Amino acid sequence: MVEVTIDSIRVSLMSQHRVAILKDVDGDRFLPIWIGPCEADAITVRLQEVEVARPITHDLLFNMIGELGAKVEHVLIRELRNDVFLAHIIVNLRGKRLEIDARPSDALALAVRADTKIYVDDAVMDTAGITPEHDIEEELGSEQQEQRRSAEEATPSVFTDFVDTLDFGDEDDGGKNK
Repeated sequence: MVEVTIDSIRVSLMSQHRVAILKDVDGDRFLPIWIGPCEADAITVRLQEVEVARPITHDLLFNMIGELGAKVEHVLIRELRNDVFLAHIIVNLRGKRLEIDARPSDALALAVRADTKIYVDDAVMDTAGITPEHDIEEELGSEQQEQRRSAEEATPSVFTDFVDTLDFGDEDDGGKNK
């Protein structure tokens, strides 16, 4: 199992869908999991320590588990089947270990409330995990880097050309001389 943390909750600018980005605590791998807006809000509210007037669904679930004498041990993103992630919430009820089937989004929302660990099955991380590309500067040899820098310095950017054509006039006139 790979221990992960919730790196961030992101929103697609095109579709407004949410994605939870999980990060391997011992490496550079990330696991993106698409989640619903309600679950994204439930996770974000807790991560940002926002106080809500009344318990939301995941607060209620967490409170009920505690009132029944149980404790959330951890959550596990256990499988990827037909492009759908499956999760378990591992609960200890008076010494008895229960594995409760859950959507990953609900498991994550509960994990942040229980302040417990989040794990991803090795096979799931190997299949769906992503590793950011290395910085291109690291991959280029020093000669290639020098050639690239020379080319960049010799060719002014479009933005620089645009800024150079602007006439800012007197900056202290409060815009009166326009």
